[in-house]
Amino acid sequence: MDLSIVIPIFNEQENLPILYSKLVSVLKKLGKNYEIVFVNDGSTDSSFSVLKDIKVYDKNILIINFRKNFGQTAALDAGFKHARGDVIVTLDADLQNDPEDIPKVLDKLQNYDVVSGWRFPRHDSLSKKIFSRIADLIRKIILKDKIHDSGCTLKAYRKEAVKDLNLFGEMHRYIPVLIASNGFKIGEIKVKHHKRKYGKTKYGIRRIFRGLLDLFYIKFWIDYSTRPLHFFGFIGMVSILLGGLLGFGNLYYHTFINRSTLILVGPLLLLAALMVLLGIQFIVLGFLGEINIRTYYSKSKETNYKIKEIL
Repeated sequence: MDLSIVIPIFNEQENLPILYSKLVSVLKKLGKNYEIVFVNDGSTDSSFSVLKDIKVYDKNILIINFRKNFGQTAALDAGFKHARGDVIVTLDADLQNDPEDIPKVLDKLQNYDVVSGWRFPRHDSLSKKIFSRIADLIRKIILKDKIHDSGCTLKAYRKEAVKDLNLFGEMHRYIPVLIASNGFKIGEIKVKHHKRKYGKTKYGIRRIFRGLLDLFYIKFWIDYSTRPLHFFGFIGMVSILLGGLLGFGNLYYHTFINRSTLILVGPLLLLAALMVLLGIQFIVLGFLGEINIRTYYSKSKETNYKIKEIL
């Protein structure tokens, strides 16, 4: 199989026939063997029925139907794991990504392992663009990511770049960073972006906060996933050092400056003892993290979703 198209879907019944028609027109011009992997992420409208009707006439369709809504990250993860193509292209089902951009994204992929679309100009509400800009700025500061629009779903991947990925939470917007951390080469290209005509956006303020939490997790995972003791141990050693200095300073004051024969157990001495104890706990936590991470890498891979059926 040359090419797999992976499309997450949640309540896009009006858009699916139009998307399918445009997509097939583009794919036939490419002259490649292809499959279209639709991942129905627990849609509550008629999206699944529309997909089944399409599959009757096109055997190149694979439908993955989730038991409930697990989110875009889980849908992409399932699509990656079931895609058979040497190259995987992802795009949204809301018609805001343009299938006609697929050929130029694939051309760009010749020199990269992943090519990320950059929606330019972007046709979204002002509030959505503002929140996205803020999230992108935070992402670039923390992850040192140079991608302009990591949230754009239109991307092309070589199969080897995603085959070992395990995605959770709201990690889909950080896929290029995760792949780059494994040594793969990431490229970017400007793509068209259209206003949504049918259905409702799934973008909300809660997704932003969940995404930011995942951002800190990914930063930790990239830097310390194989060495958690270095992270927690460093915090523990700093805490022990500061506690020791505080306790020594308190002892020095009462012995040589105040010249008291009785060292009072005051708040500073209690704070010093607390910092030393916390430091020891952080180091122990680091050891436990080392044990857990070794268990994680040795056990079989799992997913955070349950598939109802594959048609």
